[in-house]
Amino acid sequence: EGQVLHRSKRGWVWNQFFVIEEYTGPDPVLVGRLHSDVDTGNGNIKYILSGEGAGTIFVIDDKTGNIHATKTLDREEQAQYTLTAQAVDRHTNKPLEPPSEFIVKVQDINDNPPEFLHGPYYARVPEMSNVGRLGLAPAVTTRLYKPKWSNTHKHTRVIHIHICHKPCHKKEGKVQLLRCSLAGQQREKQSQTQTVLKNSSQLSQVSTLSDTFIADTIGDINVNPPCPPKLTLTQMSVSEDKVPGEEVGRLMAKDPDLGDNGHVNYRFVDGDGMAVFELSTDSETKEAIIKLKKPVDYENKRLYTLKVEGSNPHIDPQFLAWGPYKDEATIKISVEDADEPPVFIAPSYTFEVEENAPPGTVVGRVHAKDTDIAVNPIRYMIPQYTDIERFFSINSEDGLITTTKPLDRETQAWHNISVSATEIGGHHQDTKVRVNIRVKDVNDNPPEFATNNEVLMCESAMPGKIIETISAVDKDEMGHRQHFSFSLAAEVAHNHNFSIKDNRDSTASVVVLRKGFSRLTQDVYHLPIEINDNGFPAMSSTNTLTIRVCSCDSKNTILSCNVEPYVLPAGLSTGALIAILACIVILLAIVVLFVALRRQKKEPLIVFEEEDIRENIITYDDEGGGEEDTEAFDIATLQNPDGANGFLPRKDMKPEFQYAMRPGSGRPAANSVDVDDFIKTRIAEADSDPTAPPYDSIQIYGYEGRGSLAGSLSSLESVTTESDLDYDYLQSWGPRFKKLADLYGAKDCYANE
Repeated sequence: EGQVLHRSKRGWVWNQFFVIEEYTGPDPVLVGRLHSDVDTGNGNIKYILSGEGAGTIFVIDDKTGNIHATKTLDREEQAQYTLTAQAVDRHTNKPLEPPSEFIVKVQDINDNPPEFLHGPYYARVPEMSNVGRLGLAPAVTTRLYKPKWSNTHKHTRVIHIHICHKPCHKKEGKVQLLRCSLAGQQREKQSQTQTVLKNSSQLSQVSTLSDTFIADTIGDINVNPPCPPKLTLTQMSVSEDKVPGEEVGRLMAKDPDLGDNGHVNYRFVDGDGMAVFELSTDSETKEAIIKLKKPVDYENKRLYTLKVEGSNPHIDPQFLAWGPYKDEATIKISVEDADEPPVFIAPSYTFEVEENAPPGTVVGRVHAKDTDIAVNPIRYMIPQYTDIERFFSINSEDGLITTTKPLDRETQAWHNISVSATEIGGHHQDTKVRVNIRVKDVNDNPPEFATNNEVLMCESAMPGKIIETISAVDKDEMGHRQHFSFSLAAEVAHNHNFSIKDNRDSTASVVVLRKGFSRLTQDVYHLPIEINDNGFPAMSSTNTLTIRVCSCDSKNTILSCNVEPYVLPAGLSTGALIAILACIVILLAIVVLFVALRRQKKEPLIVFEEEDIRENIITYDDEGGGEEDTEAFDIATLQNPDGANGFLPRKDMKPEFQYAMRPGSGRPAANSVDVDDFIKTRIAEADSDPTAPPYDSIQIYGYEGRGSLAGSLSSLESVTTESDLDYDYLQSWGPRFKKLADLYGAKDCYANE
């Protein structure tokens, strides 16, 4: 307290920290020197430099504080550097003074030329423009740019030098407008001019130059008449294996005009190939496209000549006198040879062979030739997929087709196969031809009935009545004026029942010869009929006609054709049948319901293990044990121990075994009429029988015996009394009944005590 605080004075000594750019001397350039007042020159002070470029561009002598630049600096890349200097104790590195920040600026020199802002430049001037006219709006201007950071811009002069074919004047300033310097310039002669602008930035020490490129486009106007397209003689070729529609070549007329002035239409005007070739125009390239219209054949014609005309459809009327505005060119198209497949003489073949002809029968011959100049030999074959069953074979050298097995016209009347011809040598090209083989008919099938239906006749048919008209069919072909003839077989030729009348039109009528037919006597007649086809050779067959006798009414309408009619008794109506079926269904439902109820009543009174509640105490509101109340409650919860092992004792049958009764309990005599003794005997048996049901099954008796106090006869009451029953057998029932055995065994112990 009371101490006077004095402000410490910083003792930095600064030099002017500037460094010139682009210094290329052999030694590092000295930027400046740092010195502190606390530096007494004994070497205990250490100078430290940090910041931009410290250690890389700028280095400091830690003893003297001199700062040097070790690299060449470019002011256009970075104009200044911010650094921090500090003096520390050399031995302890403790700061002796707070750090101080300083700036090193890079001095500019004139080492950059002026620049064009937007180059190269493009100008558009209509042709035939006057001198001094500006380019099309917006006019092309050039502006020179000198970097704004230059500290010499006040002493810079920018000079424009126009390099062209004619003398040009220098222009000083920042903006230069380009003007037309030639009159009557035509776009067709020169569509574009190129101009180079050079700019000079001059100082007393250094002069720098820069340049830019200007392209002047001459716009087209309709001042010159359209030039006719120039077409010349053109050679083209097409291979003979080309298909119609393929391109052969292209042709283009040269017209220097633009747009509609330069549009050209093409057409054929003469030549022997006008029917073989077609002409179209490509909408994008404006070229004439020549396409193949029909196939060409090198062996028939090898050269085609076409004359193509190109014309301008849009002509300016004021230049009509400068015409004509069309030109012609001659095109020669040569056909090139290609290795072609063999060619059959006929496009298809049709042969005939007789049915059932022996194998090896000649069917016909096919012939193909090689149209090429080489004339290679031909090999023939039948593809298997066209003759799967191999009915035919062919000679591979001469194309002769023969049969390999007999043919059946009725199975297959026509055989359509293919024959392949392949040239031997060259590219092994092949071609196929269709061969149709017709099987000629031979009369080898007998005729037969057209239908095999029975003929129905009435019992009352009179003699001479025609009962049926029959016809025949034949699988073979019927010749001209050929018909079927009908007659009775020899074995029935003299029968007295029916006859046949041949109608001479391939039909016959069946006529009745007598009357008095009866179904009871004979209901079916079989009539053998012989049919002849009168062919060559003649074929015949015997077919049996079945005639059935039927019962008819007065109008000869057939009623029944059975041997003896049976009239069925009047049956039940549909409604009655439905009612009977409904009753049967109801009865079945009642029976099923009754059986289900009976099964429900007979369900075992044994509860499952998870429902075992034998150890639970159940409280009833009934007084229990009375004479009339044995059905007032369900005591099924007392499970029979035998039921746990799958044995369920039944009440309606006696157990197969019983434990011995305790001594002193005997059966009454047969002639005993004392009901009291009888009841006691039954109680004793129930108490001593371990297989007896555990529920109260005692019946109610009207008479209880002499001296009765109207006590309860319930077995529950009897078992709760002190009796002489032995419950030691519960120990053998296993751990599940251990608690029950302990309860009853303890009770016996208490009784003995």
